[in-house]
Amino acid sequence: MNASELRAKDVAEIEKEISELLKAHFGLRMQKATQQLTNTSTLGNTRRDIARARTILAEKKKGAAK
Repeated sequence: MNASELRAKDVAEIEKEISELLKAHFGLRMQKATQQLTNTSTLGNTRRDIARARTILAEKKKGAAK
């Protein structure tokens, strides 16, 4: 997910996206624990997507408060 795609969404959509990413990250962690995950780089990518979405969400909330 690009930052530009996230910036086009509103706050509720970004929060929904974060919850979906957290669920996906949990699933990937469980796959890694049971040694079913072949591409471990997806863990890092998902973690970065979560951080990106949270950053943009904080920017939008801060901008709305002004």
